[in-house]
Amino acid sequence: MLNAFLRTAVGAGLVLALAACGGEPTESTAGGGAAAGGNTIKVGLLHSLSGTMAISEVTVRDAELLAIEEINAAGGVLGKQLEPVVEDGASDWPTFAEKANKLISQDKVATVFGGWTSASRKAMLPVFERHKALLWYPVQYEGLESSPYIFYTGATTNQQIIPGLDYLKEQGKTKIFLVGSDYVFPRTANKIIKAYAAANGMTVLGEEYTPLGHTEYSTLTNKVVQAKPDAVFNTLNGDSNVAFFKQLKSAGVTAESMPVLSVSVAEEEVTGIGVDNIVGHPVAWNYYQTTENAANSKFVAAFKAKYGDAKVTSDPMEAGYNAVYLWAEAVKKAGTVEVEAVKKASGGIALERPEGLVTIDGETQHMYKTARIGIIQPDGLIKEVWNSGEPIKPDPYLKSYPWAGSLAS
Repeated sequence: MLNAFLRTAVGAGLVLALAACGGEPTESTAGGGAAAGGNTIKVGLLHSLSGTMAISEVTVRDAELLAIEEINAAGGVLGKQLEPVVEDGASDWPTFAEKANKLISQDKVATVFGGWTSASRKAMLPVFERHKALLWYPVQYEGLESSPYIFYTGATTNQQIIPGLDYLKEQGKTKIFLVGSDYVFPRTANKIIKAYAAANGMTVLGEEYTPLGHTEYSTLTNKVVQAKPDAVFNTLNGDSNVAFFKQLKSAGVTAESMPVLSVSVAEEEVTGIGVDNIVGHPVAWNYYQTTENAANSKFVAAFKAKYGDAKVTSDPMEAGYNAVYLWAEAVKKAGTVEVEAVKKASGGIALERPEGLVTIDGETQHMYKTARIGIIQPDGLIKEVWNSGEPIKPDPYLKSYPWAGSLAS
């Protein structure tokens, strides 16, 4: 059921992506000698630097460049400097697949850090599997997936969406309305949310989707207001959030009257949305700029020093920053950039990162991560109001939840 839905949802994008990448499955030299030739090791950075997703992805690219700069300043990897090769996915799924193929086949990078939307990841997945190359994907997603050639450094469902639902339930918000962008992540996330709701005494009053980049939300906000939910669960992505929150505020909705819990709005997006339009609303992530530990203090200071004091840090860019360090640590442990050796060496690697302790689960290539609920403050930062107390073992297929048994079928 769900697998068939996923194939349908990204079918057109995958067909174009496979066409762009051309031909039959081939062995790649990615991770081999070409990637580590001379005194440098090439690594690919692939994010939307233009289009509707640029509001979110540019800062992830910036964080990855910072990590590369720091690693190089500390002596590099295996005695060599990392050389970033940056490409623009342009908020277009087939373009992500095309650029991934270029980075692997033409640029001969050792690994790629990139993507945001699940549609972009789904389009890239067969490219990396065909070439047996590595993608480090930095953003929370809907779960129900694991690939031997993807490391998932953002949250999976049991580390973000389910804690968000638990929070709403504990706050007495049992009637919810679902709003999302029309692609894989929101639709799959909402299938999971509806299964959770049915098992936890919650009612879903409505479910609406709009295309990525959509900006007219007056009709949708009227539907939300008329349904009178206790809360809205928001899986909109990109700059659609700007229009949605502005028009929701114009309709008289406040965080007190109808909290909107978002899982794709972090500090960077708050700046674009305008804090007055979103103040007081909750979000679910694994990291905030305000997370208190020594590693985060150092990270925030370094990011602001490089990009400007007005810049903010956020969960996806911190996960991208972490990805570069985790890959570098796996390469050092393996003693080579060769893909299979790096994969074998990665399991159990644990680093203290800005979000806290992050450990690679060798079985799923997802991370152990601490879940955090926060409230958007008048200064645009996010105040943590709850956390899981310790890193949560990743469960991408929700095997530990009886109510989720039919979702992966």
